[in-house]
Amino acid sequence: MQNHELEQVIKNADRAINNEDFDHLMEFYSEDATLVVKPGTVAKGTRKFAGHSLLSLNTLNHSLIVNQEKVAIIETGDTALVVAQAQLSANQKEDSEFSMERTATYVFKKDSTDTWRCIIDNSYGAEIIEELK
Repeated sequence: MQNHELEQVIKNADRAINNEDFDHLMEFYSEDATLVVKPGTVAKGTRKFAGHSLLSLNTLNHSLIVNQEKVAIIETGDTALVVAQAQLSANQKEDSEFSMERTATYVFKKDSTDTWRCIIDNSYGAEIIEELK
């Protein structure tokens, strides 16, 4: 089976996160995208993302590494649902090192230039329903 073009888009976004290249990272999102900051808290619009990303990296002493191990893509028309096995780690967190795996969910949409843009970024996946209990 041929790799979906979104797999490379996601790898490029991970690289931008790992390199703290927020200007480049914002190019992967639509202007009105929604980011799940943590279960129960969302940020809307790409400018807010950069602030949340900087705060997260400060807490992790700028050592966050993100990698999507496995990716499943379901596409219809100009929209795609991505479910990914995301690996997150930081070796210089303020209180300790950490590593975790999440089953993340993302929604992408092709814009008027036929470029895939993330419109919903939910790295917590189904964990967000725990906030509803």
